[in-house]
Amino acid sequence: MAKKVYRAGAIGHTGYGEYGHQLHMPYQFLPFTQMVAIADADDAGRAKAFEESKAERQYSDYREMLAKEKLDIVSVCPRQSFEHEEMLTAAIEAGCHIYVDKPLASSPAECDRIIALAEKRGVKIAVAHQSRYVEPFITAKQMLDAGEIGELTNIIGRGKEDFRGGGEDTMVLGCHVMDAMRFFAGDPIWVSGRVTAKGKDITKADSFIPKEKNGLIAGDSINATYAFPNGVVAQFQSRHDMEKRGERWGITLIGTEGVLAIRYGDWTRRTTLKLSKVASVPEEANDFTAIEAPFEPPVEGSPDPNTVHMPTRGNRRAIADLIAAAEEDRQPICSARDGRWAIEMVHGIYASHLTRTQVGLPLASRTNPLAF
Repeated sequence: MAKKVYRAGAIGHTGYGEYGHQLHMPYQFLPFTQMVAIADADDAGRAKAFEESKAERQYSDYREMLAKEKLDIVSVCPRQSFEHEEMLTAAIEAGCHIYVDKPLASSPAECDRIIALAEKRGVKIAVAHQSRYVEPFITAKQMLDAGEIGELTNIIGRGKEDFRGGGEDTMVLGCHVMDAMRFFAGDPIWVSGRVTAKGKDITKADSFIPKEKNGLIAGDSINATYAFPNGVVAQFQSRHDMEKRGERWGITLIGTEGVLAIRYGDWTRRTTLKLSKVASVPEEANDFTAIEAPFEPPVEGSPDPNTVHMPTRGNRRAIADLIAAAEEDRQPICSARDGRWAIEMVHGIYASHLTRTQVGLPLASRTNPLAF
């Protein structure tokens, strides 16, 4: 349990990323947080989020909220990253620990500035790559570490591959897959990527800011290969409208003695975890057997998420861990440095494609490779 009750707030922006995946709602379910205030420039969106969050007060300007309320912790909720650096900087300067939706920022350079300021001010930042906090991924990691699929050799990752398939999908949802790859295999060494639009290789001239404003992107098809330590090789793919062929968003771990497949599915449902034990090569794998894994680990003093429905999947544990990280002076389970890695893995695809080379990670250039 936390050492005190933490004064909490949330920053949203209706119409520009809203409140992400409900990052404003977990505080009401935690015994060591007091949901004090919420901020949103949009009147209707703010009223709705105010009711959902059970906050005590509401503000149209998050800077006013941060100045008046003396908060201990704040959720930076918008899932569009174009405002993140500004919002995070204000929260850091107010001395708040932060839970922020992914992607952390729109470029490695923005991430660098955020991390440097947070570390200078002693502020902890957790990024909402929620898979690190839920049981199917935790169970899969335990099985991998226990040798239940033998030695890890390959990882296959896919984006959601809906109408955003390609560059937009890779930045919006593919960054979850990038983070999961690191969760299982460690830090990547290099990336080799190809990006196409309508079957043709993209150039910088094909880049644009998508509807979900997460920086410059390009392409309706992305393919990337990553090298990890111990000879592990990972592939990532996102192609436009491929979701019509079945549930695709997820990650598959291929070992010498078995295959674990994890699919994100609808975030309101249980994430699925399945195992195939094979004596042949993975491409000829037998039928998968579903593995029962709890919904998410409980938080002491909070309702059990396996028995009580709460629309805060993974977020409660992430916030509880963030508070523990602040009290113990350690990094959260998914830190700002982890969030930066996911963005570098995405941007590395473009850097490789544009130079027709393998690109080392972390990236030497900190700007978006698509920028002129």
